Amino acid sequence: MKLKVRVVHYRPDCWYADIDDAEDRQPDDPFWYADCRTQAEAISLACTQLAALESAGTIPCRLSEAHAQVA
Repeated sequence: MKLKVRVVHYRPDCWYADIDDAEDRQPDDPFWYADCRTQAEAISLACTQLAALESAGTIPCRLSEAHAQVA
């Protein structure tokens, strides 16, 4: 599975980062996301999470799937 990191500046004081499947054209249900104050923080958190996903060696759950398992 190829994953991608997306970092977006969406407010003057907020950056959004997510991890999703590189082939997924709809960014509405990522595997992980975070709101950050700076671009550097967003990139750092996303890279750390991406490394954790890679070291786990399993296919990650989408956020909607994780919430469904809890309910």
